[in-house]
Amino acid sequence: MSNFISAEQLGHSFQDNWLFKGLNLGLNAGQRMALVGVNGAGKSTLMKILSGKIQPQEGKVVGNKELRVGYLDQEPLFDAAQSIAEFIFSMDNVQQQLIRRYEELIEDPNADETEIGKLTDELSNANAWEYEHTIRQILGTLGIHHYEQKIGTLSGGQKKRLALAKLLIDDPDVYILDEPTNHLDIDTIEWLEEFLRIGNKTILLVTHDRYFLDNVCNEVAELENGKVYTYKGNYSYYLEKKAEREAMDASSLEKNLNLLRKELEWMRRQPKARTTKSKSREDNFYEIEKIATAKKQELSLKLEMKMNRLGGKVLEMKVVRKAFGDLNVLDGFTYTFSRGERVGIVGKNGIGKSTFLNMIMGTEMPDTGKINHGDTIVFGYYSQKGLVFKHDVRVIEYVKNIAENFPLAKGGSLSAAQFLQLFLFSPDQQYTYISKLSGGEKKRLQLLAVLFKNPNFLILDEPTNDLDLATLNVLENFLMDYQGCLLLVSHDRYFMDKLVDHLFVFEGNG
Repeated sequence: MSNFISAEQLGHSFQDNWLFKGLNLGLNAGQRMALVGVNGAGKSTLMKILSGKIQPQEGKVVGNKELRVGYLDQEPLFDAAQSIAEFIFSMDNVQQQLIRRYEELIEDPNADETEIGKLTDELSNANAWEYEHTIRQILGTLGIHHYEQKIGTLSGGQKKRLALAKLLIDDPDVYILDEPTNHLDIDTIEWLEEFLRIGNKTILLVTHDRYFLDNVCNEVAELENGKVYTYKGNYSYYLEKKAEREAMDASSLEKNLNLLRKELEWMRRQPKARTTKSKSREDNFYEIEKIATAKKQELSLKLEMKMNRLGGKVLEMKVVRKAFGDLNVLDGFTYTFSRGERVGIVGKNGIGKSTFLNMIMGTEMPDTGKINHGDTIVFGYYSQKGLVFKHDVRVIEYVKNIAENFPLAKGGSLSAAQFLQLFLFSPDQQYTYISKLSGGEKKRLQLLAVLFKNPNFLILDEPTNDLDLATLNVLENFLMDYQGCLLLVSHDRYFMDKLVDHLFVFEGNG
């Protein structure tokens, strides 16, 4: 079976740091591969190289020149002045242009019946009705309706859905998807799973959504320390095999650490003059040190937080009403939160979930009704807005500006540096400037900053977007032991199943 796309001896660096070197990877027709690895490992960079968006510094990508590769960026870029229709319907696609004209006429109340009739015939002659139905289904499911709307007026989530719609409509030979489930509600995620599974599609994707990964992918490629390990199977199979590999690694880690001690003794004994031979031993030492410390760093997280104790009264909402025009968010909602409550919030995009959170925190007022806060409540809020920092500082400085230490329940505390290490920031990374972090690493830092404030009422709005699976495991372990109130908005079904006791489902009728 010949590879659709082959990466041969790829090497690429970012900010003087090699993400990978000598990397080989092949994608065959009909293969649905998930790419996993920690934030900053180079997943997005590798996908951009494979899709031809950027050139690798070393090695090459080999593929059939006729191959159409579709790439969904994590942060798609648009021409703000373009309309949705101009973006969606390709000028060089005759069927798409006919469909575009037909859709516009149907939306126009003053359209000429004769012209509609003529277009109907043309669509029949071009065998485009099935395609028209597919396009309408894709746009409708992804919530894209007003074709003349300018892209500049859309929200971040709408733009991501628009980019996804365009890619699905174009139906490329190879789908390369970076976090396709971000900004999608649960129903749409399930629809997308089904869409990608049918028709023997060839797919390479990065996703934090483990059910999605399990349902769509039949192979997992892990990018770790600049190397790729492939596993022929779904996510569950990958976890099992990775555990086996790491058990074997554990014995070699012990050897590595023993080697490291010997090398360290040798380096301390060395006179300052360096021969070529000693230089190669020194390089070898740094290589072993890197492997050994990388493994050591995958610490499990067991944090007993010492938080302000929540009093008897936590938060109560009495006959709360809130509406925006036709959208009825809450209609006479009454609820009393108790200590240690874990609530998941689900519902379609734009149905008022964020408004509900803002009312709970007191940043938005209800139309009528009362919201009473307990005296001891300390909110921690992780929003979708991203990391806010006034000027570029190092990661460690950013965290120390919040607090020097994190108090533990059984006495003692963790320093900012130790806390950062628990959230997978190596000592090197702690002295990196925030602006040099990858998108996922910034999200990880934002999350850690919220938790470091030691809140007793934690509100997380889509925390799983752009986080890697390793960080998600760290976060889940942290939240499993969390004693305060937890309010979680997420479309990540796996994450919800693991962490919440009950759900508030918003349906748009108050």
